[in-house]
Amino acid sequence: MRRALLAAATMAVICSVGHPARAEVKTKEVEYKQGQTVFQGFLAWDDAQKGKRPGVVIVHEWWGHNQHARNQATRLAQAGYVGFALDMFGKGKLAKHPADARSFVAEATKDPAQAKARFAAALTQLKAAPTVDPSKVAAIGYCFGGGIVLDMARSGEDLAAVGTFHGGLGSNLVAAKGIKPRILVMIGAEDPMIPPEEVAKFRKEMTDAGARFEVISYPGAKHSFTNPDADKAGMAGVAYNAAVDKESWSALLKMLGEVFAATAAK
Repeated sequence: MRRALLAAATMAVICSVGHPARAEVKTKEVEYKQGQTVFQGFLAWDDAQKGKRPGVVIVHEWWGHNQHARNQATRLAQAGYVGFALDMFGKGKLAKHPADARSFVAEATKDPAQAKARFAAALTQLKAAPTVDPSKVAAIGYCFGGGIVLDMARSGEDLAAVGTFHGGLGSNLVAAKGIKPRILVMIGAEDPMIPPEEVAKFRKEMTDAGARFEVISYPGAKHSFTNPDADKAGMAGVAYNAAVDKESWSALLKMLGEVFAATAAK
């Protein structure tokens, strides 16, 4: 009976969250602070959908809080969630060159406590949104952002699920036993920035921690396969892949639907 109820709840969430009727996506610029640093966030939700719903934080690539990150917030809103594209670097800090990106990443992550505080400040903004059920939140990340959300899961952040797209898997942190969020990692099989040994080490870490996780490796996909502007960087091993972008997004929505259906059935 419980299995039947869970299956029914899963289908209900996938249908209502995955395919909302008459989507009317609204967006809002959100300026917020952590300490003395000002950040620029971007909130997106479907105004035609009634009631509170799960919220999802989006952590950008190493280029910073750009249009790619905002687009994902809009996609999540279209799927029935509230998306909040956060800012890990500070308002206006957008990298145009890899050297700038490395500098911004180094500053944001020089202290694990600082990175966690910046993420937590954004999470507070999302939970405060009137359309969000603060008991149902997840996080997704791209490239640099993928590493951030995995570290938030490792460090015990209260998240129902974490999804990463071409995100780094290595970390100085180690997942504790009983790590809470369900984890979905999506990588390109041809991504030189995520070597097989790093994937193997990550699998072992998650297995040892008893995590509920899945790693999907997409054949032919390179780094940054979700970003239509990836090829403009002119970097070897970096390229957009429209088919994998679509396929990986579907995998994420499936996972989120299952996770939030399970919480609704409890």
